[in-house]
Amino acid sequence: MRQSDYQSCPIVDNTETGSSVRQRSTAVYIMPDQAPSSKPPAATNSKHSAVSMVTGWFQTASLAKSAGANGETPADTIPLTSLSSSSSSSSLTTYCDLTGVTSSSAGVPDREDGLLELQKPALGVSSTSSGGEESWLLLAVQVFVPYMIAGFGMVGAGIVLDVVQHWPVFGRVSELFILVPALLGLKGNLEMTLASRLSTQANLGLMNDPADMWGLVVSNMGLIQCQALVVGFLASTVAVVMGWIPDGEFNLQHSLLLCASSVVTASLASFLLGTVMLCVIVLSHRWNINPDNVATPIAASMGDLVTLALLAWISSLLFTVMDSSAALSPCIIVVFIIFSPLTVWIAYRNPHTRVVLYEGWTPVIAAMLISSMGGLILDFAVSAYAGIAVFQPVINGVGGNLVAVQASRISTDLHSGRGMSGHARSKHLRSKTADSDSVSPATVFCTAGGHSQTARVLLCMVIPGHLVFTYCISYLRAGHTTLTPTFLVVYNCAALLQVVILLYVAHCMIQRMWKCGVDPDNSAIPYLTALGDLLGTGLLALAFQILYVIGDKDSDLGD
Repeated sequence: MRQSDYQSCPIVDNTETGSSVRQRSTAVYIMPDQAPSSKPPAATNSKHSAVSMVTGWFQTASLAKSAGANGETPADTIPLTSLSSSSSSSSLTTYCDLTGVTSSSAGVPDREDGLLELQKPALGVSSTSSGGEESWLLLAVQVFVPYMIAGFGMVGAGIVLDVVQHWPVFGRVSELFILVPALLGLKGNLEMTLASRLSTQANLGLMNDPADMWGLVVSNMGLIQCQALVVGFLASTVAVVMGWIPDGEFNLQHSLLLCASSVVTASLASFLLGTVMLCVIVLSHRWNINPDNVATPIAASMGDLVTLALLAWISSLLFTVMDSSAALSPCIIVVFIIFSPLTVWIAYRNPHTRVVLYEGWTPVIAAMLISSMGGLILDFAVSAYAGIAVFQPVINGVGGNLVAVQASRISTDLHSGRGMSGHARSKHLRSKTADSDSVSPATVFCTAGGHSQTARVLLCMVIPGHLVFTYCISYLRAGHTTLTPTFLVVYNCAALLQVVILLYVAHCMIQRMWKCGVDPDNSAIPYLTALGDLLGTGLLALAFQILYVIGDKDSDLGD
């Protein structure tokens, strides 16, 4: 039998382990005049194979040449209905696009959708969920540990801020207090979108090949450096303007110090946190831990603490030499302006990061504006209830971390259908977005398995986490808060309601973004974390107002 007698078609394998999806391209050769059967023909030579698995997005034809070089029938012919791979570790569904391959040439009956669907058996899988999905226990274990680490990181950031607020630079350059929430919010969004984007790329198998992995590493590092520089300039500009409006006074030296401190902090923090994120995601992927579950909480836990510490240290150093070396801050700003085109070029070279240069800015800037509204609420609430400030970073951070995990997982799941061709892809997308137009809370939280199970697991973490964090704050005497049973009930109700709203909005928003052609990896998390800041601050202020009304008449409630 000649090589030309074989028909090849690309197959996309979706290997699912929870929401982890690895895609590979497969060349399958179908013998003419022989329909697929459930039992493979006997092998004549185990040295050859009619199926070539190629990791990544590329298809190979080398096997076809070796199979038909001597005019022989390919050995170890594996029909479509029994195709499996010894390297797989879970149940697979494979779609073979046979559009254009007629039954006369391929020996396979025509189907109206042009597709053959086959189930690959699970090999060595231990899961309590059907379809190779993560069990709720595995999900809880993978999420809870980084979630708790993130919470303690936010508590640590609050303690650092409590210490550095007494430093001379914070006393003389009061705009630093305005810069802190803006810079932390913007940097947090960049790091979590980086974590979500890299998690998706790892789950899609784009980091399996070392060359591809290093290409993604370099391009993503260039991208976040570009974003960090823009964010640094933007955050410092907002701080200068907001500091100038109330008093009408403008200090050029303070403004240059603020801009230089912001840019250097953003650049160094992006490099350090980006390196940590890359290591976490690569190691998680190699150790069969879903990076969607661990990357975003770790990014959030380290982001605020590292950024705040760097900002305080760098601004203090520049402040000490401001009078003797007045040109230092302007020189730093000029150097980073010259450096910025290089970061744009590095990010533009890779198609996976190039698109972010076009569509990744609007969500970040819009998120800053949404967070600013939360800042206005906080400013009003602090004047009425002095003890509210110590809880604001915790409630906002917990809500943002949990919804970021869900957003990253949903985004990865949607991206998993991109490798399909034709009808399979459209069918995949319809099945995943069918309920996005009229979704109900019951659909998001009460259906069996899938992202509904993830939402329930995340909700179960809210109250235990907040109990630990609030008692930690009380033990450290931060704010001198008395944790009465009434306070704990009202506070935890506010925190739980915040996460419920965020998870529901995340489900609807990400599905809508996907249907509109917007990549949720780049756009969803900034909006969701900013909404978490707004909801968290508003609900926290409402909780303190309720506590005051139902019995605590002290003006220093919570202090």
